[in-house]
Amino acid sequence: MPRIPIFKLGSTAEEQIPPVLASYIPSLSLDGLQVGVDNLRYDVYLSPRFVEAARAQIARLIARHGDVEGLLAAEAPPPGTQNPFLTKLTTALKQRSKGEPAELKPVLTDLLVAALNRAKAENKVALDLLARGAVVKFLRLELQHQFAQVLERCRILLKNYDGVRQQKAMEYRERVASFQVRKKIILRKVGQELFLMLREIEKETLAHMRRSRFGDSDSEGHKLFINRLVFSEDGRDDYLCAEHYVMLGNWDRDPDRFDPMREIACKFLRSLNQVSEGNEEVVLDGWLNVPENAQELVGNGVPDEATPQGRSQKSRLAAWVRLLEDESVIEYVIASYEVVPLLREYSSQINPQQLKNALVSRAECARVERLIQEGGRLSPHSLYAAVSRVASCRGAECAKIAGRFLRDFLRYHRDFRRLEILNAALDSVNLVGTEKLRQLSSVNGTLYEFLLPEEQKPAEERVLGHVIIKADIRDSSRLTRSLLDSGLNPASYFSLNFYEPVNKLLAKYAASKVFLEGDAIILALQEKEGEPGLAVSRACVLAREIVEIVRGYNELVIRSGLPQLELGVGISYQDSAPLYLMDGEKRIMISEALNESDRLSSCNKRARKAIEPLGSPFHVYAFQTVSDADAGEVAEDFTMTYNLGGIRINPAAFARLRQEVSLEPVELALPTLWGKEKFRLHTALVAVDNEIFRRIVVRESWIPHIDPRTFSLQKWTDKPYYEVCTDSAIYATLERGKGAISGS
Repeated sequence: MPRIPIFKLGSTAEEQIPPVLASYIPSLSLDGLQVGVDNLRYDVYLSPRFVEAARAQIARLIARHGDVEGLLAAEAPPPGTQNPFLTKLTTALKQRSKGEPAELKPVLTDLLVAALNRAKAENKVALDLLARGAVVKFLRLELQHQFAQVLERCRILLKNYDGVRQQKAMEYRERVASFQVRKKIILRKVGQELFLMLREIEKETLAHMRRSRFGDSDSEGHKLFINRLVFSEDGRDDYLCAEHYVMLGNWDRDPDRFDPMREIACKFLRSLNQVSEGNEEVVLDGWLNVPENAQELVGNGVPDEATPQGRSQKSRLAAWVRLLEDESVIEYVIASYEVVPLLREYSSQINPQQLKNALVSRAECARVERLIQEGGRLSPHSLYAAVSRVASCRGAECAKIAGRFLRDFLRYHRDFRRLEILNAALDSVNLVGTEKLRQLSSVNGTLYEFLLPEEQKPAEERVLGHVIIKADIRDSSRLTRSLLDSGLNPASYFSLNFYEPVNKLLAKYAASKVFLEGDAIILALQEKEGEPGLAVSRACVLAREIVEIVRGYNELVIRSGLPQLELGVGISYQDSAPLYLMDGEKRIMISEALNESDRLSSCNKRARKAIEPLGSPFHVYAFQTVSDADAGEVAEDFTMTYNLGGIRINPAAFARLRQEVSLEPVELALPTLWGKEKFRLHTALVAVDNEIFRRIVVRESWIPHIDPRTFSLQKWTDKPYYEVCTDSAIYATLERGKGAISGS
């Protein structure tokens, strides 16, 4: 914490030694984590065993603090009136009452240790913070849910007793009514038990482990979880504040509410120092978040006058007391401490704020006195004694209480600010509660699962990139009509000559089928962490094998007088994992590579008419057309593509291919368009498995500008495109080692 000296204006050097104040601004950062499927929150799935243990523990604590544990475990009514749900419940409660140990603490410890180990393995402290936040959010939600569950169980029990045992039913009805009225008190007590459990786990285990894994530079975010207010509804619980901080006012008419008292404290700090206007609020808030500043400022109400520093503290303490008196809140400050022992005696009958105000206001004291007398069971003597002590508190005793109040207020201010930051962070945590959402987030790589060691499955390798192959049948509609006109079945024709042969190749190349279209098949290969990076090169070999299989089947069907299949294949690589959406149980991939592979596999009809008579050994071309109006003006909105029996890959795939395999340049004299063509050939051997290698030849060429009216070459651009060669003559020439081939 930065320490900033402050100086009181107009004081002697002997009286005023400037205190050095520390500043602290709580924060919690989850930066570096991936948001979930809603693009807003972090998807978290918690251990099922922890969830079950937490629900059972919270329900048991609620029943115990609500004084309905015996009620729920009581004997069931006579046969014929029993509720099966209630019978199961009472059996479970009786088993618990026999002393079965609560398993939540060891389960929660194991869960948080596993999260800490994962955070270390991935070198992300934010993972540990996310796990802690998810646990707190779950426990908060379960406090409300389990209270409603226990209340509903009590109501079911009462219905079963109606008309059976009236006296018992009346007794139970009173206990259930009391349980319902005391909801806030019960949840506070259960919440404090959960907090103490978390604090014990932190002190006994997590703090030491975190220090050993991440060193002494502990994350500031972890301090937010060791906070008494973490399970309070809004941080303003009267009993909790009275016991551990100071009980401020909560009613609109109370002058000692948090905001007015904070402004008084800020006024006190401003009187000691001139804070620049630009950052005044931030500086003051930082000082108010450090309880130790109370010692620096006023010696916690008991400064040591034997030292110059102590005399300075005494002077500031006197100024602090005068300010509280001027703001007419000093009596409320004294009453906030005097009321604490009265809460145990009168809280069952009188509101805590009303009881505190009775120590200051005569009118309120008279009302409280009447309430005590109407109750008949309580004596007002303790109230009178407290009123007398508040009225007679003066001098050194008053200053001591004022100093204590400043320290306690700063502690509360710090924890209240921590609670605000924590609540804001927990709003960004999405506890995944359905299997469908869990699966959707998981397949998209956005789910953070925090499981116990025995629940964890072997982790799948992280997907680093993926390749999409689209094999598109040309003129499928015309082909279908031709088959139907001949009395043949198009579905079986496509299946036998295309789909089934391709399916047999998938396991060999570790490829998966994304989906089938009527005239196309779309495949995917994933590039995973820890695996040899060969996704693009294997995709090229797989695509070449698909083309060769179709050509082989074409030779057979042509002999039978059937129409042949014509393909265009596009391969797109993307250096990230694909995303998915869920359609029921079916996963649907979302990837830009899908759209790009579709463009790469397409074939323009005009380009096909112009290319086929030329007899080129290449089967992929791309042309930039030129405007009809001006042959020198490029029509940037249209590129003409040709892909018939060829394989075109995107530039990202070619760049990745260079990393996966050793591409060697090769010189071959080949027939070209227009008598000249700018291209380079690269060849490589690709390992399909440990004993099988396949050669690929990749043509790197540049897109020409052409006149679409005459299909004549205008000029070459600097935009490349890439083809995995499929012409058998090219590969045969390489095998023979010759440098020229004829057109095929």
